[in-house]
Amino acid sequence: MNAKSVLVAGAGLQGTAAVYALVAQPEVAQVWVVDRRAAALDALQRRVASPKVRVLAADVDAADALAPAWDAGVAVVVGLVPPAQRLALAQAAVARGVHYVDASYPLPEFTALGVRAAARGVALLPEMGLDPGLDLILSQVLLRDLDRVRLWRVFGAGIPEPAAATPPLRYKISWTFEGVLRAYRRPARVIEHGQVVDIPPAALFSPEHCFTYTVPGLGALEAYPNGDVTRYVRALGPQADVCTAGRYSLRWPGHCALWRAWGQLGFLDPQPIAVDGASVAPARFLQALLEPQLQYAPHERDIALVRVEVAGEQDGRPVRRAAQLLDYRDLTTGLLAMQRTVGFTAAAGAWLLLTGRITARGLLSPLRHVPPRALLQALAPHGLQVTWEGLDGPAA
Repeated sequence: MNAKSVLVAGAGLQGTAAVYALVAQPEVAQVWVVDRRAAALDALQRRVASPKVRVLAADVDAADALAPAWDAGVAVVVGLVPPAQRLALAQAAVARGVHYVDASYPLPEFTALGVRAAARGVALLPEMGLDPGLDLILSQVLLRDLDRVRLWRVFGAGIPEPAAATPPLRYKISWTFEGVLRAYRRPARVIEHGQVVDIPPAALFSPEHCFTYTVPGLGALEAYPNGDVTRYVRALGPQADVCTAGRYSLRWPGHCALWRAWGQLGFLDPQPIAVDGASVAPARFLQALLEPQLQYAPHERDIALVRVEVAGEQDGRPVRRAAQLLDYRDLTTGLLAMQRTVGFTAAAGAWLLLTGRITARGLLSPLRHVPPRALLQALAPHGLQVTWEGLDGPAA
């Protein structure tokens, strides 16, 4: 197979990890990295010192900004950029007849774009990160062969290890803090006792929706709802006789009560207020105040976790299964666990498309279209391992 080029849009935390993984693949001839921040590109090149890396200092959605990469024959685009830039990047990839991968939930516009992608013979593959991403791939394995699905719960976490979980927040940043605060004001939807429960942003951290959950190898954490589980349940088809389902984020104890209070006081509001003649959004103020204080020191490790539980019936017998991936920062490379689990997974998605291991076209989902065994084999050399409960893992 001839080596091909990949374009990584975004030279931040996750983009750096994706480049790190891609340059190690013999099927990848070049990795083009585009970012408007020249300093971020310089830092990435120092971090990933490979002759395969080419950089472009440009806005990904500017006209002709990506021309050098297109001219080099890029075959896959990995979009690890802010939400406002994802659509333009995906549209540009499809227009060029190039596969597209990212680590976020699909945009509403991706449905129509997926039709155009299929017509061009390319794939549009969002949700290739930790959560969403690895959670859906593990779910695909756990749900295999079940005649009925009664319970499906997904737990994800990006938190400091206990030694780094210092007061008062016991939390540090391994993702964009703007994205964290945006998630804290996003509604959620779960299924309880067979009924859909809509949870408004103001109730995310309320006692009736938060609970203590014990993670093997980690201990007791607080779980709060994260996102809409019902669209994934609908994808299961007729066997989805689900009584309990939800997607949850995990934090160290005390997180929910603190952020509930801050939310009630208005600190998460995105609408500006007048302060001494200036217009300031409370959420933007909170981000500016806390972000510098919540950075990991070089010797501190973060934890990235995804755990999936399912229960149901197979051939008339009750079945209960679980899978868990627990990762810590690699202090040798300096890559955070969140970088590793998101960036490496997105890079693996690009590699699976590049090498023909994913053959479906159009708008794809890790829940249905990504081969779990091949994906997990791509992650294994980086030390990302899954523990299975109730089954042996993905079939060959």
